[in-house]
This record gives sequence, C-alpha cells and structure tokens, in this order.
Amino acid sequence: MTTLANIVCIACISGGLFFFLAGTAGLLRFPDALSRLHALAKADNLGLGLVAIGLMFRANTLLVAMKLILIWLLVLVSGSLTAQLIAARVRRVRK
Repeated sequence: MTTLANIVCIACISGGLFFFLAGTAGLLRFPDALSRLHALAKADNLGLGLVAIGLMFRANTLLVAMKLILIWLLVLVSGSLTAQLIAARVRRVRK
C-alpha cells in the first residue's frame, strides 16, 4: 500500500471520528429530543461514511469494499427510519 493511500485512509477515519464526536456533543448539549435526534442522525451518517471510505483503502478485495458500502447504506436506511419513528413518537407525546 502506498503512502498516499495510508494518508487518505487516516484522514477519512479521523474525519469520521470527528463527526462521531460532534454528534455525541450534540446529543449531550442540545435541549430537546428532536434537535438531539437531528444532530445524531446527520453526524453519525457522515461519520460512518467517512470511516467506510477510509477502510475501503485497507480492503484486500473488491468484495470487502462492496460489503463496506453495503453496510453503510443499510445503516443509512435504518438510521433514517429510526429517526422518523422516534420523531413521530415525540410529536405524539407533545400533543
């Protein structure tokens, strides 16, 4: 593996870690459930995407890289569905 690929791998994973930490800070800092949910959904999706891209540079085969993309897409779909269900529940409780 080349030095450039290592640098891109480390940069992507570090960026993903930054977004995970920013989402956690939003979870702890924001006042209500909907703003916390928004912070987590956005930051975690971007963070996982960057980590998956960074790990694709370390993958040995194309199959492993495609599995990483599939995992990211499944988490995107399940995260958005879960966020919608939680938001709907919060709105019902508020009324």
